[in-house]
Amino acid sequence: MSILIYADTSNGALTKNAFEAVNYGAQLAQKTGDVAVAVVTGSASGLEELGKYGVNKVIHVADAGLDNFDPQKVTHVINEVANAQGAKTIIFSHDYAGKSVAPRLAAKLDAGLVTGAVAIPNTDGGFVVKKAVFSGKAFANVEISSDVKIISVLPNSIEKQIGEGSASVENMSVDVPSTGLTVKEVRKESTELSLTEADIVVSAGRGLKGPENWGMIEELAHELGAATACSRPVADIGWRPHHEHVGQTGIAIRPNLYFAIGISGAIQHLAGVNGSKVIVVINTDAEAPFFKAADYGIVGDAFEVVPKLIEAVKKLKAS
Repeated sequence: MSILIYADTSNGALTKNAFEAVNYGAQLAQKTGDVAVAVVTGSASGLEELGKYGVNKVIHVADAGLDNFDPQKVTHVINEVANAQGAKTIIFSHDYAGKSVAPRLAAKLDAGLVTGAVAIPNTDGGFVVKKAVFSGKAFANVEISSDVKIISVLPNSIEKQIGEGSASVENMSVDVPSTGLTVKEVRKESTELSLTEADIVVSAGRGLKGPENWGMIEELAHELGAATACSRPVADIGWRPHHEHVGQTGIAIRPNLYFAIGISGAIQHLAGVNGSKVIVVINTDAEAPFFKAADYGIVGDAFEVVPKLIEAVKKLKAS
């Protein structure tokens, strides 16, 4: 049998989440003795690189109708590939693509589905998947007993095992049906780095006092190779674009390092960032709730602290 992993792409290139999902599936295949196979839809390049993450074969369905993401079409394609490969376990990343395709596929295949997995399944006498629940505040162990099993992996939750070699790429033709959905235009936000892909995120809130003060946040992010983000009130009042809003009602992120500058730390904001590996809080209010969740905290004025951080980062890079 085989384990099939959907490797998502953006602008024709594999995403960071795709590599994580592929490596998760490869580690599971190594544990179960199955064969790990990746599947990629639409125009894409560099697919051989997936071999470093544990798969020997990549199935590429390059139909031009798949270049603009349509979850109904992708569901159909993955179903066809899974049947052709005899896959009994299918892996997604728990991102936009995984969230929209995995439930559809589970319904089509009458499969058990666990979303937001944070560990390789325990296969000793069963198939138990550990997942995050209650916005990351707790974990649940869920057993899948169905013949076909589907898992979506929470980004940045699994330690990757990277090796050598490259995967063979096999082109497969699938009759892609019309779904009645027409993509007229795709608008990409002109940001240096995607929030969901960033290892470091620099975020700020109303403590910045106005949009004219965001220059230092952008400079710090640039020096760190980070993405910028903001709290919901900042996006709501128009200081920053809504695609930068992180939190329970915005984008949920799990970077390795998260800076919260001038953000009090309301529970809704914490719910979207508490999966961060390290949280650094800068706030003038020593009683701000965010300090309870912080790994490191600075009680101080952002307008004094952030320029010093920028200077320190520049000195470190110069050395």
